[in-house]
Amino acid sequence: MKRRNFLYGIGSASALLASNRLTGQNIFPEELDDCGCYPNTTFTSEQTGPKVTPTPWQRGDYDYVLSKVRITDLKTIPVSVTPTSDRPYVFVKLETNVGVVGWGEATLEGKAGSAMAAVHDLKDSIIGSDPIQVTHHWQSMWVHAFFRGGPILGSAISGIDHALWDLRGKLLGLPVYKLLGGPTDPEGVRGYYHARASSREQLIELRESAEKLGVTAFKTGLPSQTYEWIDTHAKIDRAIKQLQMIRESLGPTIDIACDFHAKTSPAVASIIIKEIEPLNLLFVEELCPPENAKAMAKIARRSTTPIATGERLIAHFGFRELIEQGIVDIIQPDCAHTGGITGVWAAGALAAASGISVAPHNCTGPIGGLAAIHTDAAMPNFVVQEVCSGVEPGRNEQVWEEWLGFPAQRMVNGKYPLSDKPGLGFDVNEEALKKYPFAGTVPMARVFADDGSVCGW
Repeated sequence: MKRRNFLYGIGSASALLASNRLTGQNIFPEELDDCGCYPNTTFTSEQTGPKVTPTPWQRGDYDYVLSKVRITDLKTIPVSVTPTSDRPYVFVKLETNVGVVGWGEATLEGKAGSAMAAVHDLKDSIIGSDPIQVTHHWQSMWVHAFFRGGPILGSAISGIDHALWDLRGKLLGLPVYKLLGGPTDPEGVRGYYHARASSREQLIELRESAEKLGVTAFKTGLPSQTYEWIDTHAKIDRAIKQLQMIRESLGPTIDIACDFHAKTSPAVASIIIKEIEPLNLLFVEELCPPENAKAMAKIARRSTTPIATGERLIAHFGFRELIEQGIVDIIQPDCAHTGGITGVWAAGALAAASGISVAPHNCTGPIGGLAAIHTDAAMPNFVVQEVCSGVEPGRNEQVWEEWLGFPAQRMVNGKYPLSDKPGLGFDVNEEALKKYPFAGTVPMARVFADDGSVCGW
């Protein structure tokens, strides 16, 4: 007996029990041989739903049947909490022939229409397939695109990948973080909120609220909207003093990260991070565009503060140069853009081999955020998870609870709790989604310097 067939037989038995608990029926074939294989068989429409033409990997030695479940439809459900938002949520729903559904999120800032179109372009890769084979489908969507990478394809793959993992967990009766080998910490995943305070008085109030709620970390940004390549001393000095005030007001026990949002040049960033070294920041983020590895390396040589970047990089391939050259201390893949759970997991493994940590970015909707939390919970080099929220829940958080039935991405004692429910741990109230119709794609903000030149924001 071949080793892979023996291992598959063990996996089939576990999955069979889980599927009976969930659906009351056996999702695995009855006519398996003693190795758990289903040799020399072509699926019929009665067995599989939509007809699937066998591909070469399904024939001969690779003719395995993992389950009888087949994906019968793929839908995108765009919703706008506010009509002027540049990131209306693009939810992905996968339906199956056993009635179980999986949910994902393909939200892409400023490109909602493009993301939806890209999801539908991948429909032929998914319809009629077995959702258990998550990694295989990821490879197919990535490789068969021919023109690989980019945020539009990355976000589309992310939404489908979330939904596949959600289905896999539901069919096997386990939360996704347990499928990945977690949790590392049963109490949950450490997170941080955004420090929505500007004055010393507001920051002191924020610290008091954090202490009551057990919040241990915040992220802030630079005070000025725009920065020139060689900027004035006054603007640089203002940024340094603002960060010093934040540290003084929040105190030494709260971790602080600062997002430069790629607004600064290597020259300006180098000056600022050198001056703020005594503040002992958790990390400084995106000092320059992450694709400019040489500029990032130049800055890194001038500071001992941990450097993080990666929210705009796609798949683990996008992080290779930064990791191989040891330029960054922390990578920040976004589970809604990088390639979903599979993409973030691969990037994290690549980073772990080089002693680099992971603090995923997350500023989209609740499904992408929950998918990230499941991934974090099993990742050995995980540090902290972002959510674009304040210490007090706002409008978005209220709507998320309406959709999912619980306060998604709200911390308890500084950690995001882990659900014991199978899959990603939620059910979506689709009637509630209809109350927030899609208002169309809204472009992201366009920012210009005083002289009219284009700036990052």
